[in-house]
Parts: sequence; C-alpha cells; structure tokens
Amino acid sequence: MSSEPSSEDFDSGDSVYLERLNGADLYFEVTGPEDSVQPPIVFLHGGPGYNSYSFQALFGEHLLGRRVIYLDQRGSGRSGPLEDTEQGAETLDLDTLVADVEAVRDHLGYEKIVPLGHGFGALIALEYARRHPLQTSRVVVVNPWVHFPELAHTLLSEAAAMQNVPFEDPAEPLRQNTHAGQYPAIGAARIEAAFALQNARDLLNAMQFKDASSRMRLEFADAEGQLLGGGEVQEALVNQGLWEFEYPSFLTEIRRPVFVIAGAHDRSSYPEQVQWLVDLADADVTVLDAGHYPWLDDEVAFAEALEEALTR
Repeated sequence: MSSEPSSEDFDSGDSVYLERLNGADLYFEVTGPEDSVQPPIVFLHGGPGYNSYSFQALFGEHLLGRRVIYLDQRGSGRSGPLEDTEQGAETLDLDTLVADVEAVRDHLGYEKIVPLGHGFGALIALEYARRHPLQTSRVVVVNPWVHFPELAHTLLSEAAAMQNVPFEDPAEPLRQNTHAGQYPAIGAARIEAAFALQNARDLLNAMQFKDASSRMRLEFADAEGQLLGGGEVQEALVNQGLWEFEYPSFLTEIRRPVFVIAGAHDRSSYPEQVQWLVDLADADVTVLDAGHYPWLDDEVAFAEALEEALTR
C-alpha cells in the first residue's frame, strides 16, 4: 500500500509510503526535488529500533534541495511490528536489514543511492555499500558503531568510572570457563556488567550528549513524534548475537568512498569505533564539537560537514 501525504497528517514530505517489501511493512518518506541529478540519500537511523522522525524534524530543512528517503527500519517507528512466524517470533539480522534497503531502492527505481547511517544504522549503510557497490554512490556514516564487543568494553569502563569502582573485564574469566569449541559471549557479559553498574539510559545519556539541552531537544522531538519503543527490535538483534558482532574485517571489502562525521563528545563512537573505519576502510573523517547527534549541537557545522561528504 502506498499513499500520498495530507496536510492534516504530515508537516512535510513529498511522498509517504507504507509498502509490503521483502516480507515486511516498511514506512518511508521521500522528500526533495524529483528532478535531482544526484543519487538520493537514504537515512538509516540508529537505536537499534529507533526511527527517522527526529532527524527529519530537526534537520530535514537543511536537505530540502536534495532527494532524501527517510526509512523507518523493519519493526521500528512507523513500520510494521516484527511478525510471528511458524518457528516463533521473527528473528532479525543485518542481512535482512540490508535487504530491506535494497528493496526500497528497487521499489522506487533509483539506480544508485547514498546510504547515510547513524550509530547502529552506520552498520547497515556500510554493509549495503559492501554488498551493492554498483547501487552505491558513496557511503556516509555519523558516529558509527561497528565493533560491538569493544563498544560493550567502552560502556563497562564508563559505567565503572561513573560508580567510582575498579574496572573488571569479564572477558578473560569467561574465556577460561568456556568449553573448547564454544564461543565465549564476551560482549554480552560486558554489557550485562555495565548495565548492572549503571542504568542503560543514564549511561548512554552521559556518554553521548554534549550537554543537557541537546538531550532535551531530542526528547521533545521524540515526544512530538510519539514513536517511543524499539524494544522488540533490540531484543531480536541481541538474540542474534549483536553484542558479539565484529564488523571491521569486512571494512576492507568496501569499494566505495567512505565518509565519517564524528562528534568529539560521543564517547560511544569516538575515537575507538571511528578509528576502525580510518584504518580499514580508508575513511575520510570530520570531527565536530558535538555529541552522538551532532545536528542537535551545531546544525550549521553538521550541515557543512555533510555537504562536504556528499560532494567531495
């Protein structure tokens, strides 16, 4: 099913879709000039399980001159919920999320796209570029997450510092107590230990936001969009081993230019996660005086950095 927007339901957007693609009900909005000669941007939100609403609401006016596809990923935001199957609850993995992006591109008939991924969404953007180089013009990622055991290590270290307790990494004891032939779930153990020390929301807020005003701006946008949730998506990905997932070995296979925009105040991504892309994907990096959502802290500087990444 597809539909055109009405002034009663939407503040902006050239076309609004809710389409059955790749076995899921996917919501996406397409904005900007139809006659643009540049490949459209596909915004891939983070979370996992978040949505594209706040980015469009808070920054979309800077992209009015470009064709942009704002996608709510499978099970997230305004897309349909994860569905039950004969085997039980729907599983979710990177393969499926990448296939959803390709299904959207094919449905809209674009020859090439520019995946623009934020946080967890950067993983989808990078893997799309790796799998579909002929359909990818370039890839842009903002405060990417690509190595989840190391991300869990960072979160645990920060949680220990916040509680003023010694940092104790469960990795080595777990390795020693894991039977030969079995995989030690190091990332999951680290994240469990981190969230036992510090509430997950408080920990991420402390690590990702430059100041309280930025966090409040995002919370107001989320409240306006009334799209809270995402727990099912997070649970499905965790069950698929998200916290054990290490993507860096695939970065060397990406054959399209990679651009990174990083916030110096986002300790969940910068500098460790960003460095993987520099070393292995030869990424071009711009660092801003911002947090995990740089358009909240300095939208002009972010707009300039994004334009540079899209045109170099």
